[in-house]
Amino acid sequence: MGRQWLHSKREVTANRRAQITSKLVREIMVAAKMGVPDPAMNPRLALAVEQARKQSVSNDVIKRAIAKGSGQGDDAVNYELVTYEGMGPHNVPVIVECMTENRNRTAPDLRSMWKDGQFGSKVAFLFDHVGIVEATHPQAGKDRDEAAIEAGAQDVEELEHMPEGQTGARFFTDRTDMYQVADALRAAGWVVATAELGYRAKDPVALAGEARAAVEAFLERIDGHDDVHRVYAALK
Repeated sequence: MGRQWLHSKREVTANRRAQITSKLVREIMVAAKMGVPDPAMNPRLALAVEQARKQSVSNDVIKRAIAKGSGQGDDAVNYELVTYEGMGPHNVPVIVECMTENRNRTAPDLRSMWKDGQFGSKVAFLFDHVGIVEATHPQAGKDRDEAAIEAGAQDVEELEHMPEGQTGARFFTDRTDMYQVADALRAAGWVVATAELGYRAKDPVALAGEARAAVEAFLERIDGHDDVHRVYAALK
């Protein structure tokens, strides 16, 4: 499990929407910094822009984010991707990716929020670092396994909470194949929602009842920090 723990918490408040927009804009900035500031020539930037537009982020905001990330203008900001790891409640391994311009602020903040676990414990070896492509198909009952094989993905699983009449899938790829798999899925009629590098637990922990609720509350608290970009948990 990566971020699937979050899919059961789909109700989004106005404040949460604003936070999501802020994180999408930050992803655009980082993508522009890591490649050319042109979505047509930068697959990561193209996906970041597409996701932002789906959340109704205006074109002006997107253009400013690209300019900032690529170092254009007086208000350019230098964000970096920083990864933290540790054990959450009930010994659930957790990896947190942050986008920050000040890691001296971010690390202490996360440490103080990680009071229900062990901040800094080494858990990365319990995950595989992979490409993750989430996509939907307008045809119900579409064969996910066949789509994964044809697109060149290594594995696939069902995407949670899909509307009736559609098929959703999460495809796992080698890191170097992620964008090729995403392009192949588009060519086969799939709508790609996200394509990003992430972490997949090798041996996820199964929890229920109060124990699971405690872990999900912890993960939501961490995910709510402004600097946090992605949270991955080894939770079934």
